[in-house]
Formats: sequence, structure tokens, C-alpha cells
Amino acid sequence: MAVQWLLVCHGLITLLVVTSFLCSRWPIFQGTFIERIHYFISFGAYDYLRRLIGVVFGSKGTDAILSVEYYCCDRPNPILQAIYLAIIGATYYFIVNTTFNYIPGYYLSGIHRYTSLLAVGVGILLFLLTSFSDPGTVNAENVSQYLSSYPYDNVIYLEKECSTCKIPKPARSKHCSICNHCVARFDHHCGWMNNCIGERNTRYFMAFLLWHFLLCVYGTVAIALVLAGRLKDLQVIYILTVYYGIEDSFRSLAPHVVQWLLASYNTQILLMVFMAIVSLLLAGFFGYHANLCLTNTTTNEVWF
Repeated sequence: MAVQWLLVCHGLITLLVVTSFLCSRWPIFQGTFIERIHYFISFGAYDYLRRLIGVVFGSKGTDAILSVEYYCCDRPNPILQAIYLAIIGATYYFIVNTTFNYIPGYYLSGIHRYTSLLAVGVGILLFLLTSFSDPGTVNAENVSQYLSSYPYDNVIYLEKECSTCKIPKPARSKHCSICNHCVARFDHHCGWMNNCIGERNTRYFMAFLLWHFLLCVYGTVAIALVLAGRLKDLQVIYILTVYYGIEDSFRSLAPHVVQWLLASYNTQILLMVFMAIVSLLLAGFFGYHANLCLTNTTTNEVWF
């Protein structure tokens, strides 16, 4: 029973955090605990931590945490890249160790042992392409090319010079303070990629989002089919109806089947919930950026 309650709490907390991140600015959540949770996660928790360290360790502690903040948030660093690789590696490792024993199964053929590895490999390849490709860096050698591609409209984009790079600033470009160079058709700086997203690597970024959305859906559905196969192989429905006298209807069987799954395959259920939630997040991000591409706008132009 403890495992079931752990899974329920995990699901509720995850749903609450995701809702606070994605929906806190909706009018319906203004002034509610959802907005306050978003503020606490985004700003409040760090502010309290910084104050606590200042009280305990004095100015040296405050200077140390500000140095960490500067490195993590204001300079290029591979921290989030390493976290991404750890997440995708650990998830695949747990899937292999908990689920591959049942492949091939009643609904899945053995080919999925190999297609899953291929799918993860393609995801990592797209991650590397997005991370290490040129986002469209503007420099003295190519600035004239970008000026002709992105002319000034003298309404929103006026002719001016980048105060840092000391070169003309093409329309729709921006100087990234983290990467310390100007980027053509700048969208945003992505910490997960440790790179800017701009004119030349937006296609890789979009492919990354779409592929990882499909990868999470594939993983969720595959595990669901494995568990459905276990129900068939072990004749759980037959045992419940014949030996325990439970009515052969969805409403009567569902609670008992769910309880059996949670007790016997809790790790697989956790993986399914995790990938399902991540797939929803990725679908939202992909839909947002797809709309930007279709309307020929960028995140920088929409928000800043």
C-alpha cells in the first residue's frame, strides 16, 4: 500500500509543479496558490537560500553563491547538457533493466529492443547537432550578408551598431550576453543546449523537440503494451473473475487490475508517468515554437 500512495503523491506533486510552470500566468490562476508556487520555485526558493547562506556564512558565503549563480546562469557551461544526458541515459537504463525481460511479449515483438536504442541514439544526435551547430553568429566577415538578408524596416528595427561586437546589428539579431556574440534571427539562449537558437540551428532545435516528444510517447505506449501483455500472459482477468468472483466489467475490474499493476510493476508505472508528463511538456514547447515559425516570429520578438 505504501508504494501505491507514493505513486499517487508523486503524480500529484508532478502535476502541481507542471501546472504552476505552464499555467501560472493564466487569468484563472492569478492570485492563487498556483501563482505563488510558480514564484517560489522560480525566485523565492533561491532568494531564501541566498539569505540563509548570508546569515550563516556572512559575506563570503553570499559572494560564493553569487559566483555559482554567475557561472550557472550568465556564462556558457555544460551543466544542463550533462543533466540531459544523465536523464535520458538513466531512463533508458531503467527501461532496459525492468522491461526488456518481457520483450518480446504478447503485444510487442523483439524488434523493439533495437528500435528503442535507435530512437534514443537519434535523439542524442539531434541534441548534439543543436548544441554544437552555429546558430548564425554575426561577425565582421559575414555581417554584410546578414544585413542584406534582414534589412532594417526603420519602424521596429533601426540601423544601429552592437556596442560589444562593434559591428552593424542586422534586423532581428541580438547580442547574447552569455555567448558574447551577435546571433542572426535570435530566438533565445537555450541552457539545455549550452547554445543560442538562431537562424542556422532552429531546424535542429525543432527536430529535437519533435523527436523527443515522439520518443516519450513511444516509451509510454511500449511500456503500456508490455504491461497489457503481462495481464494476458498471467491471465489476471481470468483469475479475478473466475477465482475471486469479481464481475466481468471495466468498472469492477479496473481497481483490482490497477492495484495489481502498482504492486507488481511500480517502476514501470513510474517510468510511464514520467515520460507521459515530459511528452506533454515537449508537445507544448514544440507547438509554441511551431507557431512562431509559421508566423515568422521569434521568442525574442514576442517577449522582449
